[in-house]
Amino acid sequence: MSNALERFSINQMTVKQLSMPELVDACLEFGVPGIGLWREPVQSYGVEATAKLVRDAGLSVTTLCRGGFFTAIDPQERARALDDNRAAIDEAATLGTDTLVLVSGGLPAGSKDLHGARERIADALGELGPYAAEHGVRLAIEPLHPMYASDRCVVSTLTQALDLAERFPADQVGVTVDTYHIWWDDNAPAQIARAGAGGRIHTFQLADWTTPLPEGVLNGRGQIGDGAIDMREWRSYVEAAGYTGPIEVELFNEGLWARDGREVLAETAARFVEHAMR
Repeated sequence: MSNALERFSINQMTVKQLSMPELVDACLEFGVPGIGLWREPVQSYGVEATAKLVRDAGLSVTTLCRGGFFTAIDPQERARALDDNRAAIDEAATLGTDTLVLVSGGLPAGSKDLHGARERIADALGELGPYAAEHGVRLAIEPLHPMYASDRCVVSTLTQALDLAERFPADQVGVTVDTYHIWWDDNAPAQIARAGAGGRIHTFQLADWTTPLPEGVLNGRGQIGDGAIDMREWRSYVEAAGYTGPIEVELFNEGLWARDGREVLAETAARFVEHAMR
């Protein structure tokens, strides 16, 4: 394995066109030591089967995505969400990762109450945190860019994420630092330092910001080096805060998905070395 790739992890969504065995084979071919998995393809292949495949290949599962969607007001919807998150914690433990990434949820239909939605996230974390800790899993709140606040995630900044996380022990709840979502925020470097001081940086993810954004915006994450974000700068912030763990590249990009997945993985590894590590 190249030393330059020793901290590199490929998030499964970056090369979602690859089947689980194809992804593992490609990681072995290109010297990629870690993978971030998503629940849907893992469930399709089988949780136990995925765990065995990855374990036998000697790969590390850096994260599982995703849990969350905690903002429902309806009691039955809330109960279903909590049950689903307990299942996600179980899956993370089976896969051998200690980090479940949380996308916390947007505003319920007809609601305009951001504060209430955030408090329901806190309530859910209070219920799930101890269960996660019992299974050796940490919950990593991911703040998403404000353009997603209404429909996907009412937690838009690291400040908001840490205000929630710090209500609970660090071995239960921390944060995801993702360049795509926070690069615009002048307060983010100080919040990364705050997170590091509390032992709450549970994962660090890279994606670039390119414009114009596609219709629907969800699949607008740019290949590293194609956009406006200085990846080395953000790596320096998390490392100054004490984070020495894996660095995961997570790209939602229709153009990348239309290409050969092995080619995309090789390109992403090369871009990681060029733009994040050198």
